[in-house]
Amino acid sequence: MEELLKYFPDLPPTQIERFEALGHLYPEWNEKINVISRKDIGNLYSHHILHSLAIGKFITPVEGTQFIDLGTGGGFPGIPLAILWPDCRFHLIDRIGKKIKVASAIAESLGLGNVSFQHGDMGECKLKADYIVSRAVMQLDELVKISCHNVSDKSRNRIPNGIICLKGGDLAPELGRVRRPILDIPLSDYFSEEYFQTKNLIYVEL
Repeated sequence: MEELLKYFPDLPPTQIERFEALGHLYPEWNEKINVISRKDIGNLYSHHILHSLAIGKFITPVEGTQFIDLGTGGGFPGIPLAILWPDCRFHLIDRIGKKIKVASAIAESLGLGNVSFQHGDMGECKLKADYIVSRAVMQLDELVKISCHNVSDKSRNRIPNGIICLKGGDLAPELGRVRRPILDIPLSDYFSEEYFQTKNLIYVEL
């Protein structure tokens, strides 16, 4: 939790309580349904919650902004972002039903009223969003291909509608296959921990 307060020192009490609750809810659920590697659950805040909140360093959305979290797994980045931005809407999608079950139960425990869930894939989603967000779900060109129909053509934020994804490793080959405006931001620009030295935020304007 210290990592979050280091980079987000002005969180109101309700948000602090919800982020603190994640530190109990995820380990408890992970014992029943494995959504985070058991070797990595001890790094919940830095490797998963803070990593998700890197998107909150990139953009400050206006009230009512709609996000689709594609391949959310156990709820990342959607649930941390839904806590951070209670005036925005989040639709979390995953093909694995048990992962949606965990994410849904955690959102319910937190009393998050700005989150909805879908067990399935993007092709079954009819929702239009301002931004598609994801964490290392698939190659970027494939993500653009399956997401473009779900991005609204009416922008209301300073940063135009598009895809915001969190990735690691050598991204040059897949970035080169995308013929759209791209921003590639090292997460070391936002966070000083060693874990983020090889992580990037990728924004694609659609």
